[in-house]
Amino acid sequence: MALVKKKKKFKLKGTGASGASGAETSSRRPYQIEKLAPCMDGCPQGTDIRGVLMKIAQAEKYEIPQDEAFNEAWKILTETNPLPASCGRVCPHPCEDVCNRKDKEGALAINNVERFVGDWALEHGLKHAKISDEKHPEKIAVIGAGPAGLSAAYHLARRGYKVTIFEAFQHVGGMLRYGIPEYRLPRDVIDKEVQNILDLGVELKTGVTIGKDIPYDQLQKDFDAIFVGIGAHGGKLLRCPGEEAPNVFSGVEYLREVNSGNPPEVGDKVVVIGGGDTAVDAARVALRVGADVTILYRRTRNEMPAIEEEIVGAEEEKITFHFLAAPIEIIQENGRAVAMRCQRMELGEPDSSGRRRPVPIEGDEFTIPVTTVIAAISQEPDWGGLDHLHEGRDWIKADDGGKTQYDKTFSGGDVLDLGLVTIAIYQGRRAAETIHYQFRGIEPPKEEKQKIITADKILLDYYEKMLRNECKRIPADERMKAPWAEIASTLTEDEVIAEARRCMSCGSCFDCGACWSYCGENVIYKPLVPGEPYKFKLEFCNGCDKCGEQCPCGFLEMKDPGQLI
Repeated sequence: MALVKKKKKFKLKGTGASGASGAETSSRRPYQIEKLAPCMDGCPQGTDIRGVLMKIAQAEKYEIPQDEAFNEAWKILTETNPLPASCGRVCPHPCEDVCNRKDKEGALAINNVERFVGDWALEHGLKHAKISDEKHPEKIAVIGAGPAGLSAAYHLARRGYKVTIFEAFQHVGGMLRYGIPEYRLPRDVIDKEVQNILDLGVELKTGVTIGKDIPYDQLQKDFDAIFVGIGAHGGKLLRCPGEEAPNVFSGVEYLREVNSGNPPEVGDKVVVIGGGDTAVDAARVALRVGADVTILYRRTRNEMPAIEEEIVGAEEEKITFHFLAAPIEIIQENGRAVAMRCQRMELGEPDSSGRRRPVPIEGDEFTIPVTTVIAAISQEPDWGGLDHLHEGRDWIKADDGGKTQYDKTFSGGDVLDLGLVTIAIYQGRRAAETIHYQFRGIEPPKEEKQKIITADKILLDYYEKMLRNECKRIPADERMKAPWAEIASTLTEDEVIAEARRCMSCGSCFDCGACWSYCGENVIYKPLVPGEPYKFKLEFCNGCDKCGEQCPCGFLEMKDPGQLI
């Protein structure tokens, strides 16, 4: 719950009532209409972020033990996402980009709160509960133990289905484990969250490649549905001469080898090509094994698609950035890359991504020495024995419910298109829901999206100014003393409570009492039980709109009764 300035009086925006009791000035009446908070709309999962924050913020007010509030917040988070401790560390938090509080003193640190709640659950041994005790006869195979596959398995197991996960690697986590460095996401966090999913009765078989160890058509015979979530573990080629040298790696290949405990020798002059998360991660990892690292990117810093915090981290660690440059040849000696010839670029017109297209500056070239080149320009699925599943040159195609054109086959995650971890988790959940509806003969519920409430509908001055709580970070000059130690720490309990209290509860009543205190006609009654809705006796209302004008979170709306029909 956001702190408020109790003594502040707010100027009414409308003309108000005439002042005579019972004198009707308008036919409009106040109605409690919940809106969609922009953070919830911005979350690919559609997580009830407001519910999580308010559960924590209002615990003291409603005399709920804080431990219980944290437990309930975790239950809200895991209704959609079984990996909050992991996502709280690696998600680029698009929810924060649209937070209405950014128009005051700064967006809420939603990701930091999610991380705390996820860590709280792991520390206190919280366990997932099944939706019901019902057990269904259908068996489901999940190919790939990355975020999408784990999400599908979780949501199916909670509904009473027997799920078996087949994972080609020896450990679970997909890109969470093999694509993200340990200083961002410790492996014990992944292991604990995955174990919590397996404890629902999910069977896990690692080191099994479907299409190679087990034919896909055998899976179709043995299982009633198959979810394909193999990710995109293959790197794309640079398509320039010399890239076949053994000391030229793709970004995903390099990170996979390091994260598997087999770091390749890279020497002391590493050049990473690309501007996305994989490029920045690969560069920072190479730095940690002792190399002098340069990131070569064909656009400017402003166009880099990597997470801003990670770019800043690389800058703090003194990684060199060479912008507006692209490789045109990798020069070899004795079969190994020793230098890279590059082309200087300038920005032209925007391309389909909205970023300005890099254009070569003719005749402006330069050469830099290298001991290793890491190409992190993009990635694609490693199809193995599942090549028949993609359509022509495209990857797997699936409808909004995750269903593909192939018999019994559903899909989600990076094998559909490269995206955020949270998108993969969402797609796994949607596919699980589709499978469940199909097996049980249930008509999928119609989704009616609420109206999004924007900052101009919020009384920002009502809320006390409160600075954002940030995670503490290891100073850059100390990181190489323990290069794989997690850089950012989790918020403390007091910090996360303070952060949750910054939530303005956009579009939903948070029991501030402003409407009750401004109503002079005894229309509004406070609930006897804290947390229950306020009661309105509209027959006493004169339509003055004082309650609507003074509702800070935009929950109340004045409407003519006929407008609600």
